[in-house]
Amino acid sequence: MTLTCLIIEDEPLATSKLEGFIFKIPFLQLLGSYDNALDALTFLKRERIDILFLDIEMEQLTGIQLLESLETRPYVIITSAYSEYALKGYELRVFDYLLKPYSFERFLQSVNKVMDDRANKQGVEPADKPENIFVKTEYRIENIQLRDILYVEGMQGYLKIVTTSKMIMTKQSFKMLLEQLPPGRFLQVHKSWVIQLSKIESIERQRIKICGKLIPIGESFKANVNLAIKLRD
Repeated sequence: MTLTCLIIEDEPLATSKLEGFIFKIPFLQLLGSYDNALDALTFLKRERIDILFLDIEMEQLTGIQLLESLETRPYVIITSAYSEYALKGYELRVFDYLLKPYSFERFLQSVNKVMDDRANKQGVEPADKPENIFVKTEYRIENIQLRDILYVEGMQGYLKIVTTSKMIMTKQSFKMLLEQLPPGRFLQVHKSWVIQLSKIESIERQRIKICGKLIPIGESFKANVNLAIKLRD
C-alpha cells in the first residue's frame, strides 16, 4: 500500500527535513511541497492525497484556517513548534501532532499509525502486528510479550524495560526499541521514558502513574501525550 502526501510548511529548513524523512519511507509518495496554504488549497481541491503534513503559523492563511475550509480531509499530521495548538488540532480531528523539533523515530511512529489505521478501515490486517519482541541482554536474548510491558526507562548506556513480571536491562538504543514497538500503543513521554498507554493509572502535575511509579512528562512531549490521551477517549 502506498500513501500519497503533501507538505505545507513555510520554513525551508523544516520542509527539507520533512522531505528527507518522507523519502526514507518506501510506502510514502510525496506529491508536492508548498510554502503557503493558499496555493496548497488549490491543489487540495484538485487532487486527492492520503496524508497532509501541515504547519500552523503561516501568513495569509493559517493551517487552522485551511483545515476549517476543507470539506473532505486526508489524514492530517500537524507539524508545529507550538504545543498550544494541540487542543485545537484535536477539536478539528487531526490525526497526529508532531512538535518541532521532532525526530525521525517520532515521524515514523506517526506514519506507521496512519498505515495501520488505513489497513483497519479497509478490513485488512496490518502486515506486521507483533505480539512480542526479542531483546538482547548481557548473557541471553529475552522474549518479551508486548502486553506485559509497563514502561521503559533510559539510563546511562542502558535501557530498563519493566514488565508486569520482571525487569530487563539492555544496551539496545531507544531508536531500535521504538522501531519494534507498535505506534499508537506505546508513546515516548520524555527523552528517557517510553510507556504503554493502556497501563496508565493517572496523570497529575505533568507526571504519569503506572503501577505506583511516577514518570515525568518532558516539556517537548506534552502535546503528544495530550493528543494520544484524547484519541483514546
